Amino acid sequence: MVHCDLTDRSIPMADRLNGTRILILETREEAQFSKLLAEQGAEVVQCPMFTIEDAPDPAPVEAWIRRAIDRPLDDLVLMTGEGLRRIMKLARTRGLDAALVAALAKSRKFTRGPKPGKALREISLEAQQTTEKPTTEGVIEMLGKLDLKGRRLGLQLYPDKDHSALTGALAAQGAEVDTVLPYVYDPKAADANIVAAIDDMAQGKIDSIALTNLGQVRRLIEAAKAHGSEAKLRAGFERTLVASVGPAVSGELAAHGLRTDVSPADEAYFMRPLISAMAAALAGRKPRTAAS
Repeated sequence: MVHCDLTDRSIPMADRLNGTRILILETREEAQFSKLLAEQGAEVVQCPMFTIEDAPDPAPVEAWIRRAIDRPLDDLVLMTGEGLRRIMKLARTRGLDAALVAALAKSRKFTRGPKPGKALREISLEAQQTTEKPTTEGVIEMLGKLDLKGRRLGLQLYPDKDHSALTGALAAQGAEVDTVLPYVYDPKAADANIVAAIDDMAQGKIDSIALTNLGQVRRLIEAAKAHGSEAKLRAGFERTLVASVGPAVSGELAAHGLRTDVSPADEAYFMRPLISAMAAALAGRKPRTAAS
């Protein structure tokens, strides 16, 4: 995952990417990256890599809701705003939403970053504490300062993540952890987005593709193979400036016979240095969009 170093001032002025179209393979963490690119004048082309669906089996989620109502939690930890909204959606369909909100009002509420806090405010509740760093490590650090021994703690999880470090840390603190996973990712449903992005690159409609984790490279290759677009993907990479956030991503590209054109210098594997490297590389080029 790419990190955002907000102390880096390597972009001294706005509009350095005016006239360029930058493709990013959108995941949960890319909203800030998209914002920073747009602030530099880029037209950001976002390619969602998965769709979000309700948990295929609602029974465990409903059971969690009923436990939280029948015996209000001492603490609630929300990892995503999407998670709380999906929980409330199911609660409404079961006629349990008012009872759940009343029960959660009795709990101490902790959030991983601001988005779960926003979801709480949508049901007229407030977080008692929010992580300084919106990461699992930030949650562990925040909760590690609390006495959780003997406390019932509800933990909302999200898909495609190993949460064992978090659940293990909470259990080690003596908490009775009750987890809920209210939604899943469906990557296959997003294949059409990826194939369309590959077409845009092959047609010269994209100036640069910015890759911020190796999973994005793997998804590109996987979708291209599934839809017979491998040759088109390689043609697109030939026409497009390939920006990599660091050696892990560049290594994954190389493993598939694909090159990296630009990457941040001096081991500064963050968003802003990546954008600076892209701006410098694109400055000497005529934007492809000018010809499209």
